[in-house]
Amino acid sequence: MNATLPSHANGAGLGLLSQAAEPTASVHITGLQLGYRGRPVLQGLDWQMHPGQVIGLLGRNGAGKTTLLEALLGLRDVQAGTVRLFGQPATRLDDAARARIGYVPQASDLFEDLRADELLAYFRSFYPRWNGAKVEALMQRWAVPRDVEIGRMSGGQQQRLSIIRALAHEPDLLVLDEPVASLDPLARRDFLRELVEQVLDRGTTVVFSTHILSDLERVAFNVAFLQSGRIGLQAPLDELIDETRLVTGPEPLLATLQGVEVLARRDGRRLLRHVDERSLPPGLVAQRASLEDLFEALT
Repeated sequence: MNATLPSHANGAGLGLLSQAAEPTASVHITGLQLGYRGRPVLQGLDWQMHPGQVIGLLGRNGAGKTTLLEALLGLRDVQAGTVRLFGQPATRLDDAARARIGYVPQASDLFEDLRADELLAYFRSFYPRWNGAKVEALMQRWAVPRDVEIGRMSGGQQQRLSIIRALAHEPDLLVLDEPVASLDPLARRDFLRELVEQVLDRGTTVVFSTHILSDLERVAFNVAFLQSGRIGLQAPLDELIDETRLVTGPEPLLATLQGVEVLARRDGRRLLRHVDERSLPPGLVAQRASLEDLFEALT
């Protein structure tokens, strides 16, 4: 797991190191509520993210992942609660704070009548920290055409260009909503490697939603599960996998378990955290939980 990372890199370590330099959370959400047509989507959601964290946001279709990311960026009016980015209200960021944010939406928001070079030149004028060398390297490596109107590009080419635009100004907060949905496996791997380098080099805070669990296992230091309008659990992914066991057996035996954290329960099954397998009574079987097991249980 996290095979693309150096052995010393982990979510907790990077977070603690970065917090020592910058104690203010990059993102601080408190009591967030938002719904549509009388249907609640986010219900009293609390969430914090710190510099140097990579957080994979997981949730079922319709759980509100896109809504949460857009509210986080101040793109949606909320009904209650607060969202602060770099200590400022998300809906009233000053220009300096806005220049610290990169965003790749789920649906392309590129100007389809422009060519890639024209689009990048337009956005470069807004960002004093624009890294032209990075842009040139990524444009060549990811084979994004410069002389084709964006509207005539393939979905994968548009997604690559959107990612380049988001990375070009070396943001301190990078928000990605299904950023690799249109990319082939090799392109996804290359993008994820770039993402990790961004975090290791700059201590960037990254949050991204994806339905491709193998991508999370490759780069996410932390995972957050969105369920019933709240972040039900956030934890370093490696720790969560190491500490969680799927225990099966007769229901009367499972009902006797004490002193463990029950993440989910079904008839004949328990997803348990911090369980000592040696203390389990005969008749119960424990096995290492997979990310798929966690997703099924916690979303």
